[in-house]
Amino acid sequence: MAKAKKGKSGGSSKPTEMLLVSSKVRQLIKDAGCNTAGDALDGLNNYVGWLVQQAAKRAGENGRKTVRAHDFIVG
Repeated sequence: MAKAKKGKSGGSSKPTEMLLVSSKVRQLIKDAGCNTAGDALDGLNNYVGWLVQQAAKRAGENGRKTVRAHDFIVG
């Protein structure tokens, strides 16, 4: 018997939880000589969630259930 899928159906463009390690991202930004705005991590988190959804969609369109590195490459 197949496993039941968890979460919302249809997929939302915004993840409901943080996908990033905030301290690591903040340190990368600091190392680049910049400051991190309060909404920067939320924006990046939403973008990463969108990238994952697009990669999963591409894998599915190619008849695969496994997302590979090249599914994230655009262009």
